[in-house]
Amino acid sequence: MTETVAPEPTPEQAVLFARVRRMMLIAGLTTALAVAAVLIAIGYRLFRSDGSVTAAATDVTASLPKGARIVSTGAAGDRLVVTLDVGGATEILTFDARTLKPAGRLKFVSEP
Repeated sequence: MTETVAPEPTPEQAVLFARVRRMMLIAGLTTALAVAAVLIAIGYRLFRSDGSVTAAATDVTASLPKGARIVSTGAAGDRLVVTLDVGGATEILTFDARTLKPAGRLKFVSEP
């Protein structure tokens, strides 16, 4: 059987081969770094979602003051807003949208 023997590279060719290897190493490391950054970003988004995707349904019963009437409801960011009319006075209740726990109460009354 005959074997093909590659001739020894000239000094100029050896320098060129070393340069190409170095450029390939740089390109490979840059690509690996970019892929790692994308995987880290995806993992961060999946694990830092604060349970919004996997949150279980919650049943909450909120008690209204006697004689109260719901005027309007709305969503503002991560809050639910309920406007009430309680005997002529306006009251605004806010709830956390994820947990439905009360977040605040604002009462408006007329000055005498």
